[in-house]
Amino acid sequence: MLSHIRLVSFDAFGTILRPRTPIFTQYQQAFAPYLGELPEDAIKESFKTALKQVQKEKPAFADEKGTNPERWWGEVIKRTALGAGADPTKLEEHHSILTQRLMHRFSSSEGYELFDDTMPTLRTLNDMGIQTALLSNSDSRMRLVLDSLGVTSFLKPILVSEETGVEKPAREMFRLLLDHAALAPEECLHVGDELECDYYGARDLGMSTIILRRPGTLGDSERKEATEDISGLNVASGLEQVVTWVRRHNEE
Repeated sequence: MLSHIRLVSFDAFGTILRPRTPIFTQYQQAFAPYLGELPEDAIKESFKTALKQVQKEKPAFADEKGTNPERWWGEVIKRTALGAGADPTKLEEHHSILTQRLMHRFSSSEGYELFDDTMPTLRTLNDMGIQTALLSNSDSRMRLVLDSLGVTSFLKPILVSEETGVEKPAREMFRLLLDHAALAPEECLHVGDELECDYYGARDLGMSTIILRRPGTLGDSERKEATEDISGLNVASGLEQVVTWVRRHNEE
């Protein structure tokens, strides 16, 4: 007999929430008064490259000086602007204010919104007696975002990598969840939009997993690659399918 699912954990970005407008659009709007009009397409590609570089070089928002999300994001912003063609002299002059403004924007509902299926899914799972949690490779501002969006009370625990010191797909991140909930891996389901960090990270520890692939333009609302192969995996196109999967699993 299969163990009943007693907890469903969710990734944040691309899973339960998304940028209110595309990140590259919000960056362009922030850059314009200080750096002039930089092409959106250039910002989009430069941001993706900068983010991957800094995540690899400085995991969990830490560098040789310690953990500092503002310094970490400042580096992403700097590389994004330069890669999109910003004038280095202007960027140096205005880098501090740009970092402050973008950090503030992405600390609340000004920068983010919930997907339409997020609140109904959390409410339904809670009504079914199933605990819901959040695991995110983000900094502590995620707590401000969740508060601003009115979703904090539905998520326990909330684990973010700046505070844990580890990032998905590390087993330690998922073990922290299991320890906090006092549950076995087979009693938990993790839902996210990144194959390596979410799907395989949780599966490798023995948790059930669902990879989320919402309809839409490649990469607009979730972390996916054009060459990925998800054949044979447990895939959902929306969070309502997560509820359906849990119901069926717990009835078997």
